[in-house]
Amino acid sequence: MPQLTQTLGPWIQEHESRRYSQLSREKKIMGELIDKLPPFDIFEQSFHYSLTNWMPFYWAGFDQTTRYTYVIEDISDLERVWQNFEGKKRRYIKKAQNIVEVRSDLPAAEFYDHHKSSLAKQGENISYEFALFERLYDAAYANSAGKTFYCVDSGGSIHSALFVVWGPKSAYFMISSVDPELRNSGSLSLLLWEAIKYVSTFTSRFDFEGSMIEGAEHSYRAFGGVQMPYSIITRCSKRIGLLRAGKTILRDSKSLFNK
Repeated sequence: MPQLTQTLGPWIQEHESRRYSQLSREKKIMGELIDKLPPFDIFEQSFHYSLTNWMPFYWAGFDQTTRYTYVIEDISDLERVWQNFEGKKRRYIKKAQNIVEVRSDLPAAEFYDHHKSSLAKQGENISYEFALFERLYDAAYANSAGKTFYCVDSGGSIHSALFVVWGPKSAYFMISSVDPELRNSGSLSLLLWEAIKYVSTFTSRFDFEGSMIEGAEHSYRAFGGVQMPYSIITRCSKRIGLLRAGKTILRDSKSLFNK
């Protein structure tokens, strides 16, 4: 999977026919795609949640793991969206409104530097290069399909920043950066609410690109999102499988010897 891309997978155009016929088309098309895959040692791809049928890959020897994202399916009625937030989430947002000011269009370099320094304060390294982020940022702005939002306090300190992108059918919460020393202001919740309001004029759905991390999952769920399962499809070549099995046997034998 490309960095910062949550889902790909086959896209098969809907066919105006009975559901059984659509499944038959999916089986045929997926089978042809699988046959055309180049030789590989490891295949891994995250399918979009709209694609629920992975059986042709199962029949071809692939494995599947389920992960989850959260989606607000209709953001056209902002009052309803707001009322679907958990009460604690609404209080966090109101608290943040009294502490920080929301601004937009933070330059790519400043966004990246804030994310990098915020992670460094937690002893972590940023996982993507600036050149990649700059290309995504520039393409999003050039096509009027993305925007950064950030929160600043009266002293000029940036509490958090957010990069959101969108298309005709959905907006996507792509990257966030939160200063761990200023986390308690609730600024990220405020940014997400402001982003939802902004993109509601361009698209109809908001995808949090959910995390399997427990704390992050709870936060996304508190926005009233619907849990959407999606599939991770994998397969290893026999050669890689034997290498992995050998490493497991070696590790286990070392453990027994050490005992």
